[in-house]
Parts: sequence; C-alpha cells; structure tokens
Amino acid sequence: MAGLIGLDWGTSSLRAYRYDGTGRIAETRARPWGIRQLPAGGYDAALADITAGWPALPRLACGMVGSRGGWREAPYLDLPADVARLGDALAGLRAADGMDVHLVPGLRDPDGPDVMRGEETQLLGALALQPELAAASSFILPGTHSKWAVVRDGAVCGFRTRMTGELFAVLRQHSILGATGVEADDDDAAFERGVAAARDSGAAGALGRLFSARALMLDGALAPASVSDYLSGLLVGEEFRAALADGLARRDTPLQLIGDAALCERYRRAAALFDIDLPPPVQDAAARGLWRIAVQAGIVSEEIHAC
Repeated sequence: MAGLIGLDWGTSSLRAYRYDGTGRIAETRARPWGIRQLPAGGYDAALADITAGWPALPRLACGMVGSRGGWREAPYLDLPADVARLGDALAGLRAADGMDVHLVPGLRDPDGPDVMRGEETQLLGALALQPELAAASSFILPGTHSKWAVVRDGAVCGFRTRMTGELFAVLRQHSILGATGVEADDDDAAFERGVAAARDSGAAGALGRLFSARALMLDGALAPASVSDYLSGLLVGEEFRAALADGLARRDTPLQLIGDAALCERYRRAAALFDIDLPPPVQDAAARGLWRIAVQAGIVSEEIHAC
C-alpha cells in the first residue's frame, strides 16, 4: 500500500498524519505526548498508540523528537538549506516494531548562531502550498520562541529567534509588571498601545519601555486588567521593529505568517501599526512539509492520477 505516516513531534504534543499515495491526508491524530511527557513505554509506546490500526507505511518525523534530548539526535544542517539538502540529511532509528523512523534535521544559522527544529518543515510546506513565495520572502512563525526566517530561491538562508512567548510568561508570572492583583482582561486598545510604544522606541527598543507598563498603571492611564495586553503588544511590536531594522523583514518583499490562527491574528494587528498588510497564515504547513521532504528523500513515490 502506497503512502506515508508523518509525525510532527514537539516538546509538548504529538500529531500524526496518514497520507495516501498522492499525498492526500487520509487521517490525522493527536496526543499530548511531547518529548517531555511520554506515556509508559516511552517513544515506542507513543508511536504504537498513535498509529494503531494504520497500515505499515514509511514514517517520517520532524520536531524535537530529533533533538539532543529526543529519541535520537538528527544533527543540525547549516544554512542555506532547501528541500533537497534536507532530504539528503535525514537521520533514522529502528523502532521496537522493527520498522524505521526517519528524522528531519533541524537548521542552524551560523551567523547568529541560531537554531530551529520543526519550523524548517513548516517553511518547506508553506513554500509547497504557496510556490510564488519561493523566489524571495520572509516568514513569521509566532510562538513561545518566535522565528523570523528569510527565504531566497527556495532555500532558507537566514533566521532569528525571538523569545517573545517565554519572556511574556516570565514577566506576567515573576515580575513586578505582572503583579497587578487582578485577572487579565482582553483589551485590544492596550495591545495596540504597547505595539505603538515599541514601534516608536527608536534605537533603544522595547526594553527601555517595559517599565512604562507599571508607570501607566500607577498613573491611572492603564487599567490593571489591561497591563497584560499592553506587555504583549510591547513584545510583539518589538519583533516587528527589530526585524525591520535588521533586514529580516523588508517592505518590498512578501511577509507571510505560519501558525495558530488566533495568535497570528494578533501579529496581523501589530503589523497594521507598522503599515504592513499581512495575509492570513498558512495552515497545515508541517503536514505538507513532511510529505514534500519524504518525496524528495525517496521515502515515498508520489502517485499522479490522470483526470
């Protein structure tokens, strides 16, 4: 039987895709089994459960499963990297069921230095879904560790990590800025005020504006329940300010989001304050990327059905 089992295996979750011979996703399953919270029996048990009842197909996994703390390390591949180089650099392991699991390597930008693992598959999937972006584009992948990546001629040629999500959590939970004594409330105006503060911060950047969250609240100009959204806006706005300053994003080059729709919508609102019109995010990028890499590596042969 032709097809593939693709695994998007991260730190906190596992998602599996069963493809038919044409690359169509026939079924998707998800489990809360990232590499830090595996079931009894570890990786083999997680793999057996999430693929139970599926045919014995080739398997390709991306994400933190191939990290140093994962099932087996798939060494980073230095930039520039396109689908051909990734397909040639797959690592592998033999699972308890006697079948192989192929692992997609992460990418390393020596100029940072910086690394990504899992996002490379999303980027290649996005390029497969929107091939017009392959010549020259930049991508934003929001999250705990947001990535800004530059693509030229179908290859990832540069990227930077912004620890926006993690820093936001630290500020809210472990700093005086988050000690407001009230529950956070959704406040779009406060978010946009924070974005504007970062945008207008000049060379100093948002770090020099962080304490304004406390000062505005004490002055009565910012409600305690709105401090969280203001801080979020400051940090997301800083991503855009810095990316425009260092060339990761350019106004003459397409800029595209990949990721969760709700989170990406916040980035679209922030972009508007920088006079950037961001299109909706690419969906199912990791799934498409896994199939594309598998075809390139010769793990599967894509069937083409005549009409």
